[in-house]
Amino acid sequence: MSALPYNVDRLQELARLLIANIRELSQLGWTPATSSNFSHRLDDRHAAITVSGRDKGRLVEDDIMVVDFDGQGVATAHRPSAETLLHTQLYRRFPEIGCVLHTHSPVQTVASRLFAGAGHIRLEGYELLKAFHGNHTHEAEIAVPVFANTQDMPTLAAQVDALLDRQSLWGYLIDGHGLYAWGRDMAEARRHLEAFEFLFHCELELRKLGCRR
Repeated sequence: MSALPYNVDRLQELARLLIANIRELSQLGWTPATSSNFSHRLDDRHAAITVSGRDKGRLVEDDIMVVDFDGQGVATAHRPSAETLLHTQLYRRFPEIGCVLHTHSPVQTVASRLFAGAGHIRLEGYELLKAFHGNHTHEAEIAVPVFANTQDMPTLAAQVDALLDRQSLWGYLIDGHGLYAWGRDMAEARRHLEAFEFLFHCELELRKLGCRR
């Protein structure tokens, strides 16, 4: 039998890291039913990613599989999420990105619906903008894209790529769907994810109060 094209010990390490963090996100109610998908860079050609159709609050190590950067499973019979390309395009394009998290919290989903017409959510003046890597002041302004939902992942991935040509991003929304957020490692991706969640919640609360900025 030929050797696997990736480090098995590293995969096991990442599986444990992913499972622990995903379980916490599931407990927050951000991964309802079997929704959401999560990944971590394994090496310069592969990523560890959650298997499709699993309850994210009950994952075991066998629920983490390996894909190449074309989104194809490697040495496995498991099926990756249909959205795998949205993960691997980031790893292929940005060698510094180490982790991609996709969740479906009520706040993220409602915000995606509310701001879909505008095509983005503009965040400015918040102290928590400093949570995003590279931002050092509350005076920063971030336009978080909201993409139209589609089952055509190559098309959506191409739309994301086109925007990345013009704009530096740490996340985006998909209308009626949820949030993609990423970082250089799990800790940074979690920080970005939680910051987006908080800031979207603030924007929704301002709308409830009749504030328009």
